[in-house]
Amino acid sequence: MKNDYQIKQKRSFSEGLRKQIVGQIERKELSIAEVSREYNVSKAAIYNWLYRYSITLKKGIRMVMEKDSQETTTEELKSRIKELEAALGRKSLEADLFRVIVDLASDEYKTDLKKTFGDQVSKSREK
Repeated sequence: MKNDYQIKQKRSFSEGLRKQIVGQIERKELSIAEVSREYNVSKAAIYNWLYRYSITLKKGIRMVMEKDSQETTTEELKSRIKELEAALGRKSLEADLFRVIVDLASDEYKTDLKKTFGDQVSKSREK
């Protein structure tokens, strides 16, 4: 019975090389998977390097990525508010117009066109 044991060599990357690799990942020149394949190192080791040497990628810190700047978002919201205020104004005028039309029609046809609840008559007919 022959035992084929292979001795694994322990590799050690210099601090300079680790910092260089982290810099390439931060600049998006290499992905973590590419570094893992190219240098034959585990992804866990790469993440440890990132946590240790990265300026922006620290463990436990959550980064918030925004599509647009805050100023652009604020301008868009102000524009939307103006549109909604204009629409509300138009709807208010339309509702007032319908009330006047119903009152005029009620007077013209001498009948209450407004909905009644129970025995109550619309306020316009009680005048």
